[in-house]
Amino acid sequence: MPNYIRAHVPGGSYFFTVALLERRRRLLTDNIDALREAFRTVQTQRPFRIEAIVILPDHLHCLWTLPPDDVDFSTRWRLIKSAFARAIAPGERLSTRREMKRERGVWQRRFWEHAIRDQSDFDAHLDYIHYNPVKHGWVPRAADWPHSSFHRFVRLGQYSLDWAAPVDIRAWDLE
Repeated sequence: MPNYIRAHVPGGSYFFTVALLERRRRLLTDNIDALREAFRTVQTQRPFRIEAIVILPDHLHCLWTLPPDDVDFSTRWRLIKSAFARAIAPGERLSTRREMKRERGVWQRRFWEHAIRDQSDFDAHLDYIHYNPVKHGWVPRAADWPHSSFHRFVRLGQYSLDWAAPVDIRAWDLE
């Protein structure tokens, strides 16, 4: 198996997918305040800008931009994951290996990242992030998911409130 080489672009923007070890658990949304605090703490220690984010019950997607001359997203993720794991009550199943290493069984060890190439790539990942709760069947439209930067983009005029809503839902009079 060839070695995986991560793309490191100083000051670059990256798309990430980070998942729980047990994908059927709702740890992220059930402990949303602990997750937000983990992000805030790490951003204070090692700054980065969260361009967009969606937090689902068992995984999250986000777009970050790192400071100029900085490529170290891996340490940031390690710190976020460990801060979150320390903040929540234990109770997850542990493999023998994790027990031996004294690790929690909260997160998958790895994460998926993609270096953003250009504005079109950035925009496509922005849409993917905001559409994800609809894709997974949690809500009928992006605006209905509370744990998303979608609402900020609506306030900024970059998305309409009914973006990514099926035509039958767009026709509903919700007021």
